[in-house]
Amino acid sequence: MAPRILLDATAVPADRGGLGRYVDGLLTALHAQGADLAVACQRADEKRYEGLVPGARVVAGPATLAHRASRLAWEQSGLPRVAESVGADVIHLPAYTMPVGAALPTVVTIHDVTLFAEPEQHDPVRTSYIKSATRSAARRATRLIVPSRATRDELVGVLGADPAHIDVAYHGVDHDVFHRPSEAEVKQVSDRLGLHGRPYIAYLGALEPRKNVPNLIRGWARACAGRDDPPALVLAGSGGWDDEVDAALATVPLGLRVLRPGYLPWPSLPGFFGGALVVALPSRGEGFGLPVLEAMACGAPVLTTHRGPLPEVGGDAVAYTEPDAAGIASALTALIDDPSRRADLAEAAHTRAQEFSWTASATAHMASYQRAVAQYTATRTH
Repeated sequence: MAPRILLDATAVPADRGGLGRYVDGLLTALHAQGADLAVACQRADEKRYEGLVPGARVVAGPATLAHRASRLAWEQSGLPRVAESVGADVIHLPAYTMPVGAALPTVVTIHDVTLFAEPEQHDPVRTSYIKSATRSAARRATRLIVPSRATRDELVGVLGADPAHIDVAYHGVDHDVFHRPSEAEVKQVSDRLGLHGRPYIAYLGALEPRKNVPNLIRGWARACAGRDDPPALVLAGSGGWDDEVDAALATVPLGLRVLRPGYLPWPSLPGFFGGALVVALPSRGEGFGLPVLEAMACGAPVLTTHRGPLPEVGGDAVAYTEPDAAGIASALTALIDDPSRRADLAEAAHTRAQEFSWTASATAHMASYQRAVAQYTATRTH
């Protein structure tokens, strides 16, 4: 008999971000596979999840869950009560934290462990509570889910987590959303950005140290030196806290153009990725690298780094660089000057992206839930 799964979606932020894409993609695929689901969420998301997983029990928590401290407190006391009320067999916590006293098997997703090795690359406030939550989950959760082998190995190496209790479940990509764009989709994004068909290098993500945006800016500027028609650099995504970004922008020579459009709605991302000369995502560290996969699915030539799990995602279908400005400049120069290489990468990236799906991810998650129930039951009967 399949377990009834309570997925705690209360940590999904208002702008949804990567966590929202993970939760939405996973729930949709689990529902399509006939999983017995219940969802705990914030009030603003109640209708969304009722539409996403018809027939599932959706329980909205109090309005105070919009505040992190209130949400974490509610998770300890309110979430176990929700689990009991919906008759859950297992609770899935998709973002590090978990209720310590839950009388049920718990499965916790740990997305990224780089904040232990390189805390300076992360927001200091967030780092403190995520490190504490990760340590707790490594000790207390019935099972852990990670999005890559690299993250599993880091979790074992850094925290001494038991590898037998860790399941790797790669993220998927929604191929209906992230697809090769039409000319009209590319034109719409280009016009919206004020580029009107001019070439550009695309970046999508938060402006935080581990994303390595300052070196991207410096490397791009070097790659553009002396060009008659240099590509613009478009830094899309939410604002961050990296003061070095402003310092790097201040060094950009006159005549080069940097655009910061902020948040781009999901429907525009295929045109944004697919219309770029290169999608440059030279991160210093990731748990998975979802934007890399999404850009690949849109048939874009992608430049990233060898760090962490990124080679697991990109394989031989993306270009790689060292994360320093000189390496990025050299790699961008080579790609800008070689349209044939860009076309080959775009084709290879699109083909490789088809290997990743939320269906496969949901299957791996379901196996973890079933292991958690069996493992928890075994400990209670001995």
